[in-house]
Amino acid sequence: MTTPRISRRHLTLGGTAALAALLSGLAHAQGGGRLKVAAIYTVPFEQQWVSRIHKALKAAEARGDIEYKASENVANADYERVMREYATGGNQLIIGESFAVEAAARRVAKDFPKVSFLMGSSGKPQAPNFAVFDNYIQDPAYLTGMIAGGMTKSNKIGMVGGFPIPEVNRLMHAFMAGAREVNPKVQFMVTFINSWFDPPKAKEAAFAQIDKGADVMYAERFGVSDAAKERKVLAIGNVINTQDKYPDTVVASALWHMEPTIERALGLVKTAKFTAEDYGQYSMMKHKGSELAPLGTFEAKLPKELVAKVRAKEKAILDGKFVVKVDDSQPKSSL
Repeated sequence: MTTPRISRRHLTLGGTAALAALLSGLAHAQGGGRLKVAAIYTVPFEQQWVSRIHKALKAAEARGDIEYKASENVANADYERVMREYATGGNQLIIGESFAVEAAARRVAKDFPKVSFLMGSSGKPQAPNFAVFDNYIQDPAYLTGMIAGGMTKSNKIGMVGGFPIPEVNRLMHAFMAGAREVNPKVQFMVTFINSWFDPPKAKEAAFAQIDKGADVMYAERFGVSDAAKERKVLAIGNVINTQDKYPDTVVASALWHMEPTIERALGLVKTAKFTAEDYGQYSMMKHKGSELAPLGTFEAKLPKELVAKVRAKEKAILDGKFVVKVDDSQPKSSL
């Protein structure tokens, strides 16, 4: 178990330094200065879901909008302690994923009503200061499903996910629906590895599905694309674009952009208007919170008719003429 280290600056103030600190405090009170933001992650920064949050916060830090501290690989048993340390350390906004530590995270928020919390959660917002978000990227997931359905030759698609929770389930269902739209004969093999970050385990699960005939893999977790590359089948990416690492394997990806969510939260905290709300909609394509990644190396390899169907559906989603159904139930194998 890895215990995160949280760096703090301990300053002994006297004379001029004390005056500077006072002026800094006044600036923050008047809405100026940089916000102090902390993030807590149960997995490494490079894990795809967390990497999108971390990227958006690092961008805000680079602009000079925030002071940013973060802890990665925080064990569930340590999560509450780390949250409390950040809350007592003067951070105005705390961000993280509370899926496995819901009760603890919400308890901390109650104890610190003047601190704003924005947590990845399948639950509801908790007044007055606990807002929730999730990766509602079912729109591009549907589009990647259409591509997978049009590219499979065996009509068997493998899907390897982390845990069967709503944030994973809804993307899988959207992907499956998209595949069925262009290929009613397609069947699916669904496996959950019960881990958010275990590439070797995901790779083994993918091998098992490929051995049963899957020629397109839905890579919800790291490790799946490695298996696809080794067995020379195709893969569909999720959350991030890994085609640069797998140019002959990853056909397309559903990208998550956390920036709209982060920018809204920062703006509300800075103006003292942050409230408990559900930020889920800001991950949707219409808010630029997600998109179908560029086809890149597969641009010329996909059938033109298939690309035309995907682009037409993409436009229909953006125009509000087609709404991808959100289904949070656990997907099942059809094979």
